Amino acid sequence: MKEFVPQRTAAYISQHDLHLGEVTVRETLAFSARCQGVGTRYDMLAELSRREKEANIKPDPDIDVFMKAVATEGQEASVITDYILKILGLDVCADTMVGNEMLRGISGGQRKRVTTGEMLVGPARALFMDEISTGLDSSTTFQIVNSLRQTVHILNGTAVISLLQPAPETYDLFDDIILLSDGVIVYQGPREHVVSFFESMGFRCPERKGVADFLQEVTSRKDQMQYWVRKDQPYRFITANEFAEAFQSFHVGMKLGDELGTPFDKTKSHPAALTTQKYGVGKWELLKACIAREFLLMKRNSFVYIFKCMQLTVMALITMTLFFRTEMHKDSVQGGRIYMGALFFGMTMIMFNGMSELSMTISKLPVFYKQRDLLFFPSWAYALPSWILKIPITFLEVSIWVFITYYVIGFDPNAERFFRQYLILVLTNQMASGLFRSIAAIGRNMIVANTFGSFALLVLFALGGFVLSREDIKGWWIWGYWISPMMYGQNALMANEFLGHQWNRVLPGSNVSLGVEVLNSRSFFPDSYWYWIGVGGLIGFVLLFNFVFTVALTYLAPFEKNKAVISDEPESDDQVNGVGVGGSIQLTNQESSSSHVNRSDIQDDIQRSTSSMSFSMSDATVGANGKGKKGMVLPFEPHSITFDDIVYSVDMPQEMKEQGVPEDRLVLLKGVSGAFRPGVLTALMGVSGAGKTTLMDVLAGRKTGGYIDGNITVSGFPKKQETFARVSGYCEQNDIHSPHVTVYESLLYSAWLRLSSEVDAQTRKMFIEEVMELVELKPLRHALVGIPGVNGLSTEQRKRLTIAVELVANPSIIFMDEPTSGLDARAAAIVMRTVRNTVDTGRT
Repeated sequence: MKEFVPQRTAAYISQHDLHLGEVTVRETLAFSARCQGVGTRYDMLAELSRREKEANIKPDPDIDVFMKAVATEGQEASVITDYILKILGLDVCADTMVGNEMLRGISGGQRKRVTTGEMLVGPARALFMDEISTGLDSSTTFQIVNSLRQTVHILNGTAVISLLQPAPETYDLFDDIILLSDGVIVYQGPREHVVSFFESMGFRCPERKGVADFLQEVTSRKDQMQYWVRKDQPYRFITANEFAEAFQSFHVGMKLGDELGTPFDKTKSHPAALTTQKYGVGKWELLKACIAREFLLMKRNSFVYIFKCMQLTVMALITMTLFFRTEMHKDSVQGGRIYMGALFFGMTMIMFNGMSELSMTISKLPVFYKQRDLLFFPSWAYALPSWILKIPITFLEVSIWVFITYYVIGFDPNAERFFRQYLILVLTNQMASGLFRSIAAIGRNMIVANTFGSFALLVLFALGGFVLSREDIKGWWIWGYWISPMMYGQNALMANEFLGHQWNRVLPGSNVSLGVEVLNSRSFFPDSYWYWIGVGGLIGFVLLFNFVFTVALTYLAPFEKNKAVISDEPESDDQVNGVGVGGSIQLTNQESSSSHVNRSDIQDDIQRSTSSMSFSMSDATVGANGKGKKGMVLPFEPHSITFDDIVYSVDMPQEMKEQGVPEDRLVLLKGVSGAFRPGVLTALMGVSGAGKTTLMDVLAGRKTGGYIDGNITVSGFPKKQETFARVSGYCEQNDIHSPHVTVYESLLYSAWLRLSSEVDAQTRKMFIEEVMELVELKPLRHALVGIPGVNGLSTEQRKRLTIAVELVANPSIIFMDEPTSGLDARAAAIVMRTVRNTVDTGRT
């Protein structure tokens, strides 16, 4: 591994979509392509051209132009970016913001494709793709895998892809299959032989069963028994280790063992096959790319800077009326101290105006860590633009403050001292920005950074020389005075002001000027050279804090490490022996004559409950053995929802207007009509980006922007969002939960906030237990939720928690946006059984 750079030789595509929400899809891919470079494409093109000339071959013009375009380095917009956009079906949303939890953007499926495209635009030919189909429809997944298959075959590349719930036609595209179970490789070899291997072990895939689903379930303790075909032998559970041992004696395993036992001959490997350069392009190109992106982000976040300027303007107007020159006198030490207060307040305002750097830096850190670890750019190339590009903003902010307040407050009218104060405040602002950026990079977490930052500010203020004068600071704390940046700034400001012409008068009974007396009264240094010491000190702190910021970005990793949550409830003997196959929650079949609660009974119950406008959850929650579960009696009113001619539009994005689109609005929903009924599970289907989430957001009243036309009624009455929110639940596609609480605490918090106050505490807790059993979360009740992709619950467990959080609110109407997204076949079956059981209680 030391002979080459694995991060650049191979491309890893994570299952977690980490992107900057303020940039468009095209800009995201273009930045990635610009940083990763063209690899060996240029050398390959040069070699190809040489051979064509030797053989007197004239290349096809179109192919020749394309190959020259993709081999050109350092372009802001490359042909390969447009090519990948087209392959992934992202050309329709290329100029749309990626978005995040707080910013409207592309759909979940499109975001997943952006994650894939971000690495495909690079030159790596060994691709490791982790669950790239999450949130995608089957046709899009098929198209992507088919394109990858052709690329791998033509360019002799390597691709390892982990997929959840692949469609049969997508499964058939693969050449080899690696089946992993309990950390052991059960099978590795050609796709054609995998079924025959399991048949040799006594398990057969049913004709109507997808092979991919069969492979996922045949190693599962709960699902294995249904595939056992040796009726003359008693079934027992075959573990993953037993499968792995049997594979070694299978003909495919034996051949694989022979191949792996033969040492690889390095002389047969091409020198360009492994990447030895740490970064894809030169340092100057990387710096230019990072500067361009940082400038783009500043433009997209321009509201923050405009708001900061407006805030400074308002505070400057308040300050100049508070410290008004006609009310302030320069004939006493007491009057001088009031001027000191004005200078201190001005420095404090300029300093605190940089505090927004803390949250803005932390919000971008997850994306930075991903791109840093993928060797997109070195840390200094990211840190420098975020410092250098903010300098003009600093000049503007300080100009607003100084130009408004300086002469109105009545500071020394000398122009030189005016610009000296301006310089000190500019350096103070830069120092504060660097301080907050370095705190953010060291803290790496909003809670830690705020705690640490508050303590640092407290020390800076207390030991800055104004709140406590130098003489009042105890000897064992005096080191804090000398290392406080505010001390240097305040000494420079005070020396600049009080050694000026208007403070030169000597009071009766004194042998020094009034300005010196004022400085001595608070133990400031009364020497003019302290202005330049202050300037030098602040410049030193600016450089120090930005250096610390860069070092923290280089060497520190995110706080949390990847951890798995293991269920604290062991498998039961019934499950081991095959009883309850398919999961502990299974709906009763209509043909089950022995069951105590069958489908017709449930339908009768629903009809009766509809007439009485209340229904008990226990009447329809059906156990694995067909017996009715004893549930909670929490009544609700079944409601239907109808919508007619729904039109939803948003303002046309500026990027599309610049491309010549004449319309003022972009229509996303075009006259959609329909109805949802109680007790009926309605599937809203469509390709990725068709508008499924948009329609549900509009119906649920979750759209805060845009224009909605049409009629929405609930049980015949016009929908009012205030009351509708009390009877509806919405399971988002993105599973957003508090990371530092347990599963049970998440449900308890939701129930306390959303259930009626008439429900007593004991009933709430019993209802929560029932819901946890319904969605199979009881074994995880004490598990911390954690942060997605870092620690805590898995994607599937998080999805079930999202559904449970809504179910404990006892809603009548439930919207679920892709509840099986990111789940394997078994997990999806558990979730859909949960959904089915929920609907059978009479909910919509």
